[in-house]
Amino acid sequence: MSLVCLTDFQAHAREQLSKSTRDFIEGGADDSITRDDNIAAFKRIRLRPRYLRDVSEVDTRTTIQGEEISAPICIAPTGFHCLVWPDGEMSTARAAQAAGICYITSTFASCSLEDIVIAAPEGLRWFQLYVHPDLQLNKQLIQRVESLGFKALVITLDTPVCGNRRHDIRNQLRRNLTLTDLQSPKKFHSCHPRWRAMAQSQLTTTSTSQIDALTEVVAAVKGKIEVYLDGGVRTGNDVLKALALGAKCIFLGRPILWGLACKGEHGVKEVLNILTNEFHTSMALTGCRSVAEINRNLVQFSRL
Repeated sequence: MSLVCLTDFQAHAREQLSKSTRDFIEGGADDSITRDDNIAAFKRIRLRPRYLRDVSEVDTRTTIQGEEISAPICIAPTGFHCLVWPDGEMSTARAAQAAGICYITSTFASCSLEDIVIAAPEGLRWFQLYVHPDLQLNKQLIQRVESLGFKALVITLDTPVCGNRRHDIRNQLRRNLTLTDLQSPKKFHSCHPRWRAMAQSQLTTTSTSQIDALTEVVAAVKGKIEVYLDGGVRTGNDVLKALALGAKCIFLGRPILWGLACKGEHGVKEVLNILTNEFHTSMALTGCRSVAEINRNLVQFSRL
């Protein structure tokens, strides 16, 4: 069966994965209201088409932190890719490098950082950091990733405590992994589907959806810094909506794991290609020949 959209990959990945792994990836906090609303909120936004414009050439390229990427569609940090594909993050990194986009490697990557860099030496890579109370441990890890050519730190701020992930509790998945475990990369090379830590996922429930919060964040920073969005993006239209509301780039989490579970590196490439092609179409239908032409006038919030 041909997989032609991200939801196709989601359905196929569900068939490939064990229940505990599927729950680990798909689960949200409590009754998953925020997880679901992240997707539903995009559907409440409409696009205004613009015609009679020459869109014979549409350029999806943009920059983040001064680095050019092929499209404003990059890979968010998620942990333990070896749960869904044997060489885990190495496949993800290769796919990102081939696509010409940024891959944010998780603190809880299941491959060593050195192996990830060897797999995709020319890729644009950032590193996601959970700040540990041991400042020396943080310093050592930051120095390590800097020496490996990671260009930026992405610091997680919203986990003062672990969220109430019901599926993980039912499946008796442990959530007490810490940065000290990173001192022994071999622990990650023997990943087994029953060995887990907390996913980087929605950790709160009934909080504001990502796309609804975006406009407030953009207004607050007043153009002083770039704003990125992850959570809820499933189509090229969603990418365009996020950029129209002020995001510089979107980052994909779960859809990357779906692609990886289905076809490894090639699955991740297909997910990125599908979303980029959809985004290209959305740009053309709204009369945008470059990312710079995307603006707030292209969107309208539904009155329903």
